Amino acid sequence: MPIVIAGVHPESGRLQDVLDVYRETAPLIHEEHGCELFAVHTDGASVFIVERWSTLEDLKAHGRGPVFARIKDVIAGAVQRPSEIRVVENVPLGVPAKGTIQ
Repeated sequence: MPIVIAGVHPESGRLQDVLDVYRETAPLIHEEHGCELFAVHTDGASVFIVERWSTLEDLKAHGRGPVFARIKDVIAGAVQRPSEIRVVENVPLGVPAKGTIQ
């Protein structure tokens, strides 16, 4: 199951705009086929998203869908640079409940 880790780096003063689009779209993403996790975090300057999808096909469908397009449209003018998006595979280590994104 693919896991996505993304970093979004808003321009100064635009953090809330970026958070607002995720606040608006997260419930819709949670309803998308194959979405197992979509969680948004911030350090007060940047936004970090952790996602888990049932299959790579589900992730690709999300990337082609209208909700993702809405996010891209809103943040296009609000970020310093392109988002950093990584699709990674889990490496289970140690205690499963603490060593994997479940």
